Amino acid sequence: MQGKDLLQLAEQFGTPLYVYDAEKIQSQFNRLTKAFSKVEKLRINYAMKALSNISILQLLKDMGSGLDTVSIQEVLLGLHAGYAPEKIFYTPNGVSLEEIEEVNALGVQINIDNLSILEQFGTKHPNVPVCIRINPHVMAGGNTNISVGHIDSKFGISIHQLPHLVRIVENTKMNIVGIHMHTGSDILDIEVFLYAAEILFDAARNFKNLEFLDFGSGFKVPYKKDDVQTDIEELGKKLSKRFNAFCVEYGKDLTLIFEPGKFLVSEAGYFLTKVNVVKQTTSTVFAGIDSGFNHLIRPMLYGSQHHIENISNPKGKERFYSVVGYICETDTFASNRRITEIHVTFHFSINPDEKTKTILERTAMTCPVFYSLHPDIIKEVTFNWNSYNE
Repeated sequence: MQGKDLLQLAEQFGTPLYVYDAEKIQSQFNRLTKAFSKVEKLRINYAMKALSNISILQLLKDMGSGLDTVSIQEVLLGLHAGYAPEKIFYTPNGVSLEEIEEVNALGVQINIDNLSILEQFGTKHPNVPVCIRINPHVMAGGNTNISVGHIDSKFGISIHQLPHLVRIVENTKMNIVGIHMHTGSDILDIEVFLYAAEILFDAARNFKNLEFLDFGSGFKVPYKKDDVQTDIEELGKKLSKRFNAFCVEYGKDLTLIFEPGKFLVSEAGYFLTKVNVVKQTTSTVFAGIDSGFNHLIRPMLYGSQHHIENISNPKGKERFYSVVGYICETDTFASNRRITEIHVTFHFSINPDEKTKTILERTAMTCPVFYSLHPDIIKEVTFNWNSYNE
């Protein structure tokens, strides 16, 4: 998508504005399915926590995707978007038995990640098909906040608790149809996936009536130009071979499930904002925009980097700006980032005579604030008197 296209959308709909590239999402979906084309039964469940925009959900539904959800609210949104209940997986953490039962009544696939709820649910609903989430005790991921498969993680049932887990299933005579794991996000090394896969296979051997194995996701995506990413094609080649061999050993063609989120949508989104003010301090030049972490929290929450570009002046000289929002907390999108020059345009909703225009323009160009700006800052100011007629 070109900068001029984004500018037109900003002018048409105003800012701040989210824009998504459907073709990029479709390309990523097809890339993943092609990488695992050697697997007889493959299913993609989009992790809607990555982006729950209903148009995106419907786009992926039309491509054949299922949904990975973590709350009853996400389940209801998925149903509203048109997903059949059997296409929705529900993998909560720390919710009540009552919520799980409420979701179960909707007909979606239940995935349970702790022994207490598993025993309670199995005692009351032994015939309901249930998936179990294990914790493989694999430390992986690009940030501690998104590494969820290590020994101290709150997610999943520890692999060291498998004997207890098997005993609960035997005592309740539960219907276990799947085993699930998710080690983290932004995992670059495919050997981590292969190592965790062996742990998943070992756990699966304890259950005789499985229908699928869910490998979660966690693929590393590029956050900037020339950034590294998971080699999906190589992973597909190696994991497909190992998965197919396990299916032969198991005596049944199981379904291989992935739950990609960022992999599908992270390179497809644009967030358009307008600079409200350029503010010079003794040490920094701030570009204050018409947004805050209420619209994009990741830089503040994870310290993540998002490419920032001045699409209204793409060929201008580059300057250093700290891009900040309008929230009354520190909501810094980028610090000392090299961005092409930001220019100021005044839009007037009056239509004065030429004498008044001259007075107002001279007043603006000679005000103390204007003169207080550092001399190295290029001060290009435009007065748009046409906005009265627009």
